[in-house]
Amino acid sequence: MSRDIEAAHEVLRAIRKIVRRVSEHSKYLARESGLTMPQLVCLKAIGEMEEAGEREITVVMVSKRVQLAPATVSRIIDRLCRGELVLRERRARDRRKVCLSLSPAGLDRFHTLPVPLHERFVDRWMALDESERSQLMNSMLRITELMDATDLDAAPILAPGSDVKNDS
Repeated sequence: MSRDIEAAHEVLRAIRKIVRRVSEHSKYLARESGLTMPQLVCLKAIGEMEEAGEREITVVMVSKRVQLAPATVSRIIDRLCRGELVLRERRARDRRKVCLSLSPAGLDRFHTLPVPLHERFVDRWMALDESERSQLMNSMLRITELMDATDLDAAPILAPGSDVKNDS
């Protein structure tokens, strides 16, 4: 086998390792927290906004923060409400507005959430010098093109895709 083909296979092995790591980490988080990755990320976003003093947290605000569609976040929030981790309330000032907050159980869970893989990645990414980040970014974008994946929509959350789409 030529060196070039072996190099291509090595890239494919690296991609497979990343996919396996994401899957394993998602399973670990589900075991540790009892939540899927999208649920964990939404719960974390609400908790962080509350800690920052935000009083009227909406689904749209959470969706912007986690970079998922509002309809997807609404389904995730439905599940968190059924699990009694998040509360939906209409505010007296504007009865049309539905605000989110953590329940006491949700607040307890928020304080014990494990760190998602994508957050550790971002910390490590930021520790790289700018030229290395630029080189890696260009390489990943090119690999995305080679894998015919440029038209796929993806949030910056490392979770198996089915976790996000079927989290209702």
